[in-house]
Amino acid sequence: MTSLPLFSLLTDVPVLAQHGPADAPITALTLDSREVAPGHLFCALRGTATDGHKFIETAVQQGATAILCEELPAQLNPGTAYVQVANSAEALAHVASAFYGHPSRQLTLVGVTGTNGKTTCATLLHRLLREFGYHAGLLSTVQNQIDEEVIPATHTTPDSIRLNALLARMVAAGCTHACMEVSSHAVAQHRVAALRFAGGIFTNITHDHLDYHGTFDNYLRAKKGFFDALPKTAFALTNADDKRGAVMLQNTAARRENYSLRGPATFRARLIDNDLQGLHLEIEAREVQFRLIGVFNAYNLMAVYGAAVLLGEDPTEVLTVLSGLSTAPGRFEPVADPHGRRIGIIDYAHTPDALENVLNTILEIRRPEQRLVTVVGCGGNRDAAKRPVMAALAARHSEAAVLTSDNPRFEDPAAILVEMRAGVAVVDAPKVQVIEDRRAAIAAAVALAGPDDIVLVAGKGHENYQEIKGVKSPFDDKQILLDIFAQQQKS
Repeated sequence: MTSLPLFSLLTDVPVLAQHGPADAPITALTLDSREVAPGHLFCALRGTATDGHKFIETAVQQGATAILCEELPAQLNPGTAYVQVANSAEALAHVASAFYGHPSRQLTLVGVTGTNGKTTCATLLHRLLREFGYHAGLLSTVQNQIDEEVIPATHTTPDSIRLNALLARMVAAGCTHACMEVSSHAVAQHRVAALRFAGGIFTNITHDHLDYHGTFDNYLRAKKGFFDALPKTAFALTNADDKRGAVMLQNTAARRENYSLRGPATFRARLIDNDLQGLHLEIEAREVQFRLIGVFNAYNLMAVYGAAVLLGEDPTEVLTVLSGLSTAPGRFEPVADPHGRRIGIIDYAHTPDALENVLNTILEIRRPEQRLVTVVGCGGNRDAAKRPVMAALAARHSEAAVLTSDNPRFEDPAAILVEMRAGVAVVDAPKVQVIEDRRAAIAAAVALAGPDDIVLVAGKGHENYQEIKGVKSPFDDKQILLDIFAQQQKS
């Protein structure tokens, strides 16, 4: 069991006040007062749902050795060490890094941020590095991975304790590289504050998570904050074709690089062809066929290509390996009808921009006679402004659309669907059905699709559950679509 003196964990932490033994032995870090035991440092965070300062006394009663907080309690326990800081979350990031031996400093760590494409870019870069023979880790929305060991993911970016613990496990397993998604929440909540990145990638930015950030400017600042914190030894690679790509680079100390499909850039590509068999791109005078589909994936490929080259890999070898890689689970993932009657596509698109990209991609590559049937829902307790927009997009770009439940969480799914339905234009209304039960909605979409038609099931992608009233029940869009394909053929 690791045991470190408290003072050794505070080297990079501006301490406002400290009471109790500075050399108190710390054996674990925790955010949950229910998990506290002797030897633990309890960190009181001010969260969106609750304030950890309310549980300081509980943590002390359970034997906490030390308390990290922004506000000291009125009564101090003489046997407990108290550390007062200006920002508990930021301080914890540095404490956690120190407790786990500063693992990010022992890895070539690349972070990916943006509204869409984070998972695909992080996953592709991880696969690419492993193909090159590196031992590498992955932290993503779909899953965390330490070389070949897969660990379920609960958040896009874990809290700073779990994050550093996972990075430390990667180091212990012999990993030299790690790729991770960096969410706007993680930046705003200082979860990545103490990590040392070798590079950062920006994919794009559109309206999302306004339920948390409040305004688009706050959301933009959170993304930009990741690049502002990069060291001068790192690279900052941005999408030159996104109008806010340059904004990300304004205050960074890192090397400024970019990629583009439209104009001059460090890494430049030209789209030759895009169909259901994949992408054909010209990249720096080389023509390459890729298995991934869609212009949005052309940008993802260029981001990964640029990052790999900036990490020192040979450009030709990078393109050779990338050409053989498939997409991340639930990201424009084809689902074959075992009887060959229809074409299924599963995608995680849960923002208007992501959905529009997927819909436009299908419209660009389908044959004239192929119809598109779209299933889409919107999650509960999230940005409600996108609900009518996503319904309108699905109805406008599809021959038929089925609006359904996604992860309603603690909201009424019927109420969410009313908000979605309100966005559908009068001219598109005849094409739209509203079916709350998601399985029934997918079945209805398959029934509406004729031979060779395309059924898009959007919103949940890789997720294998549906969250209702705090309970996550098994639900896998891909498996359900396969089951329905098979059942409808029999009937």
